[in-house]
Amino acid sequence: MSESVFKTIALIGKPDHAGAIETVQALLTVLEREGLNIIIEERLAASFDDTYATAALSDIGQAADLAIVVGGDGNMLGAARVLSRFKVAVLGVNRGNLGFLTDLNPGDFEAPLLQVLRGDYQTEYRFLLNTEVYRHGELKSANTAVNEAVLHPGKVAHMIAFEVLVNDEFVFQQRADGMIVSTPTGSTAYSLSGGGPILTQDLDAICLLPMFPHTLSARPIVIAADSEVKLRVMEENSDTLMVSCDGHVTLSVMPGDEIIIRKAAHRLRLVHPRCYNYYEVLRSKLGWSSKLF
Repeated sequence: MSESVFKTIALIGKPDHAGAIETVQALLTVLEREGLNIIIEERLAASFDDTYATAALSDIGQAADLAIVVGGDGNMLGAARVLSRFKVAVLGVNRGNLGFLTDLNPGDFEAPLLQVLRGDYQTEYRFLLNTEVYRHGELKSANTAVNEAVLHPGKVAHMIAFEVLVNDEFVFQQRADGMIVSTPTGSTAYSLSGGGPILTQDLDAICLLPMFPHTLSARPIVIAADSEVKLRVMEENSDTLMVSCDGHVTLSVMPGDEIIIRKAAHRLRLVHPRCYNYYEVLRSKLGWSSKLF
């Protein structure tokens, strides 16, 4: 048994998902055999006996060297918004559908996991977006997103009017179903469904994508990630709008409000097995064809 470069491992997963519980149990067997300190996220811990240390997600960020998230990309996004504020490394075991952010196969995770524990891994940093809603110059609400921030109406198929500014320079005024502001991580999520481009993870860029715009000339725009994006909600909108962060956290927006979106100060530290290949992930998850010859 070689010594692990990570001493304290946290386990995070869906507490009501039988497959996730089964995988966490298998992980516990491996980690205990390696003699590592183990922390189980407090909601997940209810499914196991009380011999393990438990902690809230924010405390895990401070106490653990490595956090293993068991579930789908949604579970990873929820954990990442919190864990990105800390230096903890994050690794995913896929128990969802696509699994763009969760590398390890639940049926065959032990060998790559042991490689990661021994220090044989790739490190990748993903930036987040910080979204703030201002009303009459006063900050009303804020949150972060790993994938995207989306301005949208509360009603289905209800067109809204807004202006887009980048670094306080006017870009365009638009009538559309909404606006997606996406990171490279989110470029394979909601933005991709809306016809946006795939941004490779080494790009320091943000994509601005109008949703079903009322013009044939509207196209996605890719800008530098250090830019400040301002969405100004027109007064002509009669209803309350929303800004969703990763589809989970919703901020209320009124006509006349301004939404400021910037790159967050903190980054998510992902670790991948040495065999990880981003383009292989794209081929497999998006159903691209392999080489013809």
